[in-house]
Amino acid sequence: MFTGLVQGLGTIAPMGTEKLQISCVSGAEIILPSLAIGDSVAVDGACLTATEILPNGLVAIASPETLRRTTLAHQTDAYVNLETSLRVGSKLGGHFVTGHVDGIGAVQATVQTASSWEMSFSAPPALLSLWQHQIAPYLVPKGSIAVNGISLTVAECDPAGAWFTAAVIPHTYHQTNLRFLQVGDWVNLEADILGKYVAKFVRSGLPSPSSSEFPDESAPSIDSLDRITPAFLADNGYL
Repeated sequence: MFTGLVQGLGTIAPMGTEKLQISCVSGAEIILPSLAIGDSVAVDGACLTATEILPNGLVAIASPETLRRTTLAHQTDAYVNLETSLRVGSKLGGHFVTGHVDGIGAVQATVQTASSWEMSFSAPPALLSLWQHQIAPYLVPKGSIAVNGISLTVAECDPAGAWFTAAVIPHTYHQTNLRFLQVGDWVNLEADILGKYVAKFVRSGLPSPSSSEFPDESAPSIDSLDRITPAFLADNGYL
């Protein structure tokens, strides 16, 4: 589990078919002192396991599934965002990021404003069906999304899930690889895990009051998504 708050930048060098050598460019003093073999590290948002600790980096193994679903196989000589896993008692300043990338998107535009950068992201045409199936249902204004492992807030989004925008503050822009991205560059996308679970529960519906999970006859039941209305929520204590 990660927070989406990047701790440093690194570069990737392939070592055979599945091994990757990640060298720290910045943030080594934060990432490496407590890193041990077997620990998880988010590399551009993809959760990898450290198999070897180097003086200025680490070696990790990326499975064929990880390489297929992420940009890691195409990141040679490019900067990647690095974050070690969340520890008990640590501050959660971003949102819950699992490191399980849902799909690949692309930079559509970057516009500098007086106080931030407004970035737009879209899905490449070849991956549009994957995007719509796994990202679109969880894109909501003011919701969270991880882009290259960075916790961002969705400002606007297309109802069909074809694109979304996010405002990036100067600190995030300068401390991550967002500042190096050009229009058309690929990015790893992970939807908010809490949104995924809520969507699943809503689609599945809650058990009926007669089931053993609801011994209390007054417990609510939801037979379909159509029954979740403002009136239903108000009647059951959600104001």
